[in-house]
Amino acid sequence: MRLRETARATAPRLHAEVLSGRYRLDEPLGSGGAADVYRGLDLRMRRPVAVKVFRPDACVDAEESWRGEATILARLHHPGLVTAFDAGHHDGRAFLVMQLIEGTTLKDHIAEGPLTPEATAALGAGLAQALAHAHEAGIVHRDVKPSNILLDAARRPYLVDFGISRPLDATTRTATDTLVGTAAYLAPEQVLGHPVGRPADIYALGLVLLECLTGRLEYGGGPVEAAIARLHRRPDLPAEAPEPFRALLARMTDRDDHARPTASDCALALTALADTAPTVAGSPAPGIRPSVVVPEPPGPADRTHAAPP
Repeated sequence: MRLRETARATAPRLHAEVLSGRYRLDEPLGSGGAADVYRGLDLRMRRPVAVKVFRPDACVDAEESWRGEATILARLHHPGLVTAFDAGHHDGRAFLVMQLIEGTTLKDHIAEGPLTPEATAALGAGLAQALAHAHEAGIVHRDVKPSNILLDAARRPYLVDFGISRPLDATTRTATDTLVGTAAYLAPEQVLGHPVGRPADIYALGLVLLECLTGRLEYGGGPVEAAIARLHRRPDLPAEAPEPFRALLARMTDRDDHARPTASDCALALTALADTAPTVAGSPAPGIRPSVVVPEPPGPADRTHAAPP
């Protein structure tokens, strides 16, 4: 970062709130059901951060949500996951300080057009590796979707928003007995109210990769329609995709959760698929265009950010 840019980033802001005398809150990046996320600055380390501030009145278990997410992030250390720097309280509000990813969401990238099979495989390999790390730590994400995947300037993927993630021995439902997750990406066992484990993340990742290839939701419509659809038909796999890729996606989206591959197996298979079309060293994979974009505030249906709420 050049000197002028550094000075601009660290200059005092009028009326900027500072948490615990250290974390300055700058512009908001968005909000979710329980928290607001801000671009911030760590005044001590002089580095940009993402600060997630939980709203005490947003839900009855805001403190529990903060503690649970902080505990989960502390257990995870992987290049494909955002890093948690700090957690604390300020004026009765809990907050998390995390790595700020300068980039765009995969959802926005897909909106520009479908990705090539090679680019999809390369992206999927990175996500599968991140999931494998989480699964090995006993964590199920439960909400893998394009808006929870960030691409940095080099188009490296980051799986974010562990707000509804749970250890494998935790409950699969909320306090109001409603299913958690996003309808379009739920696994069949989630729709049926069965126990949710690692295979649910594999199913969701399969749908995400399918969406990368086709540029559209496989199970669209309203929440109920989208959730029920997967119980009545299997995903339509694009004929133009290489047969090995189609076979892998079929396994990842198998209705039988025991028939799905592990995240590690997916990572190996996707890496092999990506290697079928090598790129120039230092260049992004085909279909991936480098840029630096700060994510736009999400709409009501998708509230995921550089460090999501």
